[in-house]
Amino acid sequence: MKGIKIRVRGVVQGVGFRPFIANLAESFQLNGEVWNDAQGVGIQVWGDDATLQQFVQDVTSKAPPLAKVQHVSTTTLTKTCEVQGFKILASVDGNTSTGVAADAATCVACLQDVNNPADRHYQYPFTNCTHCGPRLSIIREVPYDRKNTSMASFEMCTACQKEYENHKNRRFHAQPNACPDCGPQLQFLDAEGKVVVAGNNIEAAAAWIKQGKIVAVKGLGGIHLACDASNEEVVNILRQRKCRFGKPFAMMAKDEMQVRQYADVSQEEALLLQGVEAPVVVLNAKPNYAIAPSVAPGQSTLGFMLPYTPLHHLLLAIIDNPIVLTSGNVSEEPQCIDNNDAMGRLSSIADGFLLHNRDIVNRLDDSVIKVMAAKPRLMRRARGFSPSALLLPKGFENAHGILAMGGELKNTFCLLQHGHAIMSQHMGDLENTAVHSDYQKNLTLYQKLYDFEPVHISVDKHPDYFSTQWGKHYASTKGLEVSEVQHHHAHIAACMAECGLPLGSEVLGIALDGLGMGEHGELWGGEFLHVSYQSSYRVSSIQTAALLGGAKAMYEPWRNTFAQLNALGWDNVIEKYADLPLIQKLSKKPVHNLQVMCDKGLNSPQASSMGRLFDAVAAALDICFERAAFEGQAAMALEVLASKESSSSVEPYPVGEIKQDGLIRLSWSFMWAAILHDLEAGVAKPEIAMRFHQTVIHAVSQRATFLLKKKQLSIVVLSGGVFQNKILLEGVFHRLDEDGFQVMIPQNYPLNDGGLSLGQAVIAAANM
Repeated sequence: MKGIKIRVRGVVQGVGFRPFIANLAESFQLNGEVWNDAQGVGIQVWGDDATLQQFVQDVTSKAPPLAKVQHVSTTTLTKTCEVQGFKILASVDGNTSTGVAADAATCVACLQDVNNPADRHYQYPFTNCTHCGPRLSIIREVPYDRKNTSMASFEMCTACQKEYENHKNRRFHAQPNACPDCGPQLQFLDAEGKVVVAGNNIEAAAAWIKQGKIVAVKGLGGIHLACDASNEEVVNILRQRKCRFGKPFAMMAKDEMQVRQYADVSQEEALLLQGVEAPVVVLNAKPNYAIAPSVAPGQSTLGFMLPYTPLHHLLLAIIDNPIVLTSGNVSEEPQCIDNNDAMGRLSSIADGFLLHNRDIVNRLDDSVIKVMAAKPRLMRRARGFSPSALLLPKGFENAHGILAMGGELKNTFCLLQHGHAIMSQHMGDLENTAVHSDYQKNLTLYQKLYDFEPVHISVDKHPDYFSTQWGKHYASTKGLEVSEVQHHHAHIAACMAECGLPLGSEVLGIALDGLGMGEHGELWGGEFLHVSYQSSYRVSSIQTAALLGGAKAMYEPWRNTFAQLNALGWDNVIEKYADLPLIQKLSKKPVHNLQVMCDKGLNSPQASSMGRLFDAVAAALDICFERAAFEGQAAMALEVLASKESSSSVEPYPVGEIKQDGLIRLSWSFMWAAILHDLEAGVAKPEIAMRFHQTVIHAVSQRATFLLKKKQLSIVVLSGGVFQNKILLEGVFHRLDEDGFQVMIPQNYPLNDGGLSLGQAVIAAANM
């Protein structure tokens, strides 16, 4: 008989790993024991050599569905076996380096229990097992045991305890295990906090939704606002009360068949909808879909998710239509997670409150995913995905103790620990002060969960970002060094790390976004970069334009149009196109003052921003001319307009090149002259919009091909928020792919600013 000790690291706690090991060992008739500790899962097992080898192989190949085994090591034991059979031991406390599991959608087996009148979990909205249910949302510290979660206050009944202690049962050590006799309970209240019914709370809430009312629903990671998605009146009321104008709402449908009534669903998208992560999937809307227009005004896509808790399944089963299910907050504030907070902050929005008494410890927004260039791309990484760790590429094995603070918008932060990157869930825009406390709370939480003590801080170069300021303040109080990382370098490096490129790799990075601080305080946003993890050199860019009014240019698209046309020579434009409606509208603006601002550089910094170029063209086509209600609205509407025209039926506009600040830059002056000509000639706006898209695709791809050959590079990375435009991303991808280059695009980490912290972290590690 031989004895071995096996150490399993990764996401292996709270996912049924110990009973899996016990059952596997018993199937091989092995003696031994298994336990959870701060390192992950430890196993001691005795048997003959051949059986042990097969056992070790099966530990990885047959792991439970929610487990993520990242490393398995074995050592020989010198002691003889003192165990009869195989035992599951209690968890051992200590310094933490194990992973924390993400929340998971209700599994098929639990859903069957909920729908089975003969089962004691029948109609119980908090049914779960080791393969599904809350994880990060309820955990306070590790190990992931019930005492360390918000289930600690619910003492299990005899029946639940029996399941919990039986390693043959799928609820063995399922920490949120509960039933109607001992677990959390629902309550349905009106806006004044009075109990609405003493009977079936879910039926009562569903009835209110069907009557055209707004109901706050407490889910896994937060409280949502729900209403009938087919009722235009109530959706409009929700927009007004929530102060969310224009930005699309997410919806929940009862099943995939219902989603297919309103949107096209590919095989890949169907798998995403049904996955354990249960994200919002952005789908192409069907023509004349019967959803209220105000759900996604002006969009050609709809965001759908499927029920991911028994509560949602039970609610949707008795509502005929999909429901809007949007964050329970006033626009841009953090989502409510606390019952009392919700009653206070949402009483002027929601008519009723379907709440429960299991605390949400950690706020988790719904993740958002979109299939582009044949792969799913996360737009927002939160519930279902966070905080799963990324094993870093070769060369980063010893990366440890780095805390990267992320950006200002779509903020996340990232820890590097023992060669892994652990990115936080999406928290939102730090421009909103209400997000600040959430950001600091989560920083404290993650350091506690992972027993993490930073030795180095990494921040964005922009001095005015709250994340940068907070990172520097934190570093000064702890006496730590700080790395300032250029914004677009971080975009590209994040993708390199995700795609597994080893330390020492070099790529051409194309970063297209709104704005990011350049190397010397300039404002960048349309960049071609020669990138390694250690360094980034700008090798080309796009023509700069003035940001008239500074930050106002982000929300008033007409300012960007005027800046572009003023660069052509406003007097010449007026002389030639005075009767054009666009020019007449711009002429009503304070043109003289704007020109003085441009000439003297008063609150009008120059920026090579691709995002503002899209805004400028959108406003020229009378899209969001005066004001965009949210970042990216004009560009999104421009993409919708372009999608009405076939890409194969149009030619790109001409593009020039200029030399500026020692760089060859793409110049848009010829394109703007051609756009004005087309507008005067009455060319259809969808055709102009598609020609513009094809122009950017052609110009960017052509410039990239030249630079790749010149620099003798074979890999090109595409990242930045503007690449969330599907026409643009797929167009550039296909052209470069056809030219024989290896094209890498972020997939599991956002290509918008939500991915910055990962890039900041690996850049800091590479330079230490």
